[in-house]
Amino acid sequence: MFFPRSGTAISRRRLVQMSGLLLAAATLLPGALTPAKAGPLTLEDIKKAGVVRVGVEAAYRPFTFRDKGEIVGYDVDLAKQIFAPLGVKVEFIDTAWAGVIPALYAGNFDVIMTSLTYTKERVAKVGYSIPYTEATQEMLIRASDAGTIKNLDGMSGKILGVKLGSAGDTMKTKLEEKLKADTGKGFSEVKTYDDHPAAYLALAQGSVDGVINSLATLTQVVKDAPGKYVIVRDIGPRNWAGIGTRKEDTQLIDFLNERITALKANGEIYKLQEKWFGTQMKLSDKIPDFS
Repeated sequence: MFFPRSGTAISRRRLVQMSGLLLAAATLLPGALTPAKAGPLTLEDIKKAGVVRVGVEAAYRPFTFRDKGEIVGYDVDLAKQIFAPLGVKVEFIDTAWAGVIPALYAGNFDVIMTSLTYTKERVAKVGYSIPYTEATQEMLIRASDAGTIKNLDGMSGKILGVKLGSAGDTMKTKLEEKLKADTGKGFSEVKTYDDHPAAYLALAQGSVDGVINSLATLTQVVKDAPGKYVIVRDIGPRNWAGIGTRKEDTQLIDFLNERITALKANGEIYKLQEKWFGTQMKLSDKIPDFS
């Protein structure tokens, strides 16, 4: 999803970073982003309301998206399971991603879902649950190359494709260094594209041998073209996303952590991942430490 500005493309993740900076600046102003409710949101508050409001961007498949007018996806199914013990309705509020964090603090909804990844800036300003989904960068290759490209080493002397300004673009130098250290030879070339679909087309046509993108996104590419591509794991450092809350909503955060832990223990969260992503994710038991 792209938003043009001065002739450039800004990704939804960059927009979240920008909204985080907006939140940081706004909180310095008197009365800025005052929550609808004074004090922390408690579980009793949610029970009395009879509803928990979940802020999403309903255009981020397969986390939350519209199907025949209804918001569906991994986050929808998971949120219903998480809040089931409270016996309340789960309401999904479609929100422009650029303003999702300020909207949370304005009281427009109670939690943020739709793969809100951890960053040092966000963890300082937003309350977070433990990870419920993976946001690691991995590599897409042609299915016919699965026997020869089993890990990053298999890309020695081959061509990598990345999207301009993406996480893969940022990672390419470190990947090159690791590849040279492990095999003695780096990529033969790194080609940059304006968007990921153009990189996938280049992969299909044989112009590149691997394309870097987030695991969740790549699972959709594989599902949409059965038998054409496969994903090579453990390419980038592990990264995750959690459920976002206001910083002061500590009881709600504890509840979210307990429920995610329980759904991991009984395997239900992994069943949902198989349903929506076609694979199980490696979830950390704690929030990344940025100190």
